[in-house]
Amino acid sequence: MRQLRPGEKCRYMFCRQNHVQLRIQALCVNDAAQLCGDTGSGPKADGRWMDEQVFFRKLSGLSTSKEIFKFLGSLEVMSDVMASGALQRISEVEVDDDGLKNPEEVLESDVFKALCFQFEFEASKLSNAGLLNALQALIKLRIDPESTLMASLLSESEERLATRQLAVEHQCSLAESLLELEGPGCATLEQIVNCIQEEDIENWTPKEMTMVYKMLQATVREGEQYHDLLNRMNSATLAIADQLSPNFTSIILNSLVVLQQTRAVPLVIALCKHSVKHVPYFTDDELVNVLDAFLCFGHREQSFTDALETHVPKSISSMHPETVSKVMQYCCQKTILSKPIFDAVAECFISDGDRFTTSQIAECIAPFGTLNYLPPSASSLFRKLETVLHTRFSQFQPHTLLNLLHSCVLIQRYPVNFLPKIFSPYFLQHLQAQPPGLDRFVASQLTRLFLTVTLECPFYEGPKLLPKYQVKAFLTPHCSLDFHLLKRVKAGLLYLLKKRIYFASEVSTPYFYIVDIEIKLDEEGFVLPAAQCEEVHKRIALCVDGQNRFCINSHNLLGEEAIKRRHLQLLGYKVVQVPFFEIESLHTSRKMAEYLHKKIFPHTYGLGC
Repeated sequence: MRQLRPGEKCRYMFCRQNHVQLRIQALCVNDAAQLCGDTGSGPKADGRWMDEQVFFRKLSGLSTSKEIFKFLGSLEVMSDVMASGALQRISEVEVDDDGLKNPEEVLESDVFKALCFQFEFEASKLSNAGLLNALQALIKLRIDPESTLMASLLSESEERLATRQLAVEHQCSLAESLLELEGPGCATLEQIVNCIQEEDIENWTPKEMTMVYKMLQATVREGEQYHDLLNRMNSATLAIADQLSPNFTSIILNSLVVLQQTRAVPLVIALCKHSVKHVPYFTDDELVNVLDAFLCFGHREQSFTDALETHVPKSISSMHPETVSKVMQYCCQKTILSKPIFDAVAECFISDGDRFTTSQIAECIAPFGTLNYLPPSASSLFRKLETVLHTRFSQFQPHTLLNLLHSCVLIQRYPVNFLPKIFSPYFLQHLQAQPPGLDRFVASQLTRLFLTVTLECPFYEGPKLLPKYQVKAFLTPHCSLDFHLLKRVKAGLLYLLKKRIYFASEVSTPYFYIVDIEIKLDEEGFVLPAAQCEEVHKRIALCVDGQNRFCINSHNLLGEEAIKRRHLQLLGYKVVQVPFFEIESLHTSRKMAEYLHKKIFPHTYGLGC
């Protein structure tokens, strides 16, 4: 910004009334800015004052600095809050990620220079709101922090902070400005937080509470640093949780995540429940914050999922890809198979998939495999995915690509055109070089891809996965064995088969899978001892499936369990599923034995054998 020189004329002057006002009035070359002290003949009295609500309503409808300056030029009088609001609106319409779009048009405007002149030389007479709003706006407009204008506003702000003239809201505004200018290492920030700790938190408004959370999120590196303050705030916020707007709810949840407030469980639950009614009104960014909180704190709220199921299909066409991918990440991590959401996301990707980044694509598509679901538009969905992979293959990060392709084979969508690249030494080296490298989980995904093409794609003739990259047994942390359920099934088998030698549990196979319970039969169908290796004609694999192997509130198997059954069948096993929902009412070994007899040996059930 070019500074005003002493000889330049200013077309505005302050008029000191009950509060500072800016009077627009043409001055002669030798005129100077001066204060008018007569309140009886002020601009409000003679009808030249525009109501602030009317002013801001008109201001919000202006979309260029030229329009804003023309509007300001039509006014004779405005308050400092109105003037600072005008600067904020200019920053909103003229600043983007690259900075000021039209610097000459803004900074060389007579109106802009006059406003800055008055803010600089009348800083001590500004209201707190006018002072701090102007400071924020000028920072956004990239005004030189070393300029006399900025120095004047900062000096006045810090003086008012030191003399305790700033309310909580204004202290937070000052903190935001200092963060922009100097970063979290600014010494004044600690002074602000110390002042806030002495405030009566229980009497804060929802707006003040939200502003302090947001400030702490940006200034406090570790939540433990202000443990007592955060505990007091968390308790006070719990009492007003049902009064929070969608924006305030989102900001506070995001702050709790960033500040790692894992012990604020009652507040998190209250805010998550309260967020249900706001789902249709959240902006994209707000919804992402709320979903992040659900993911971070591990909370699940069925009514929230219900609200998403209603909202997402109706609004997905206007949602940002990041929001869509976050919704799918939420469903995937919570194992929520919401067909309305998944179907809508599939249609969205088919029609608009080119808008998504590679990581967003993986986050949207992988849940279909993880939760073992093919939407009605599956053929179109995977044609679109194949097209995207062909055109953008090199843009995918190695781990993102592997996760995406692995999820496809779970639901029998085979990426054979891309596997030669996946199994190539070049790709594997890149995979190993990037965190988390080739850990056991990643090696399990590679091995499952290899086993899938071996068993299900016999026509594949490309490179194979070298043995050194293969695991001995698949890692399936989300589908671990329910040992309580296993114990009950084993008791029923013992009742049925009479001796423990006729079945084995947690049996490792040469094919990377671990069978929950294995029973061996000879050619005539008689049960053999589990340790016997000769004369084995058939192997029976009992899959003892607890709730964690299914989508939540569903009988739909997860993808990793579905492919396990498919592969075991292709490897010659007779697969018998023993799901929790079929045996939870069987409370005795005898009833369990009857159930297992019917499931394992249906041809002899009821014959008294």
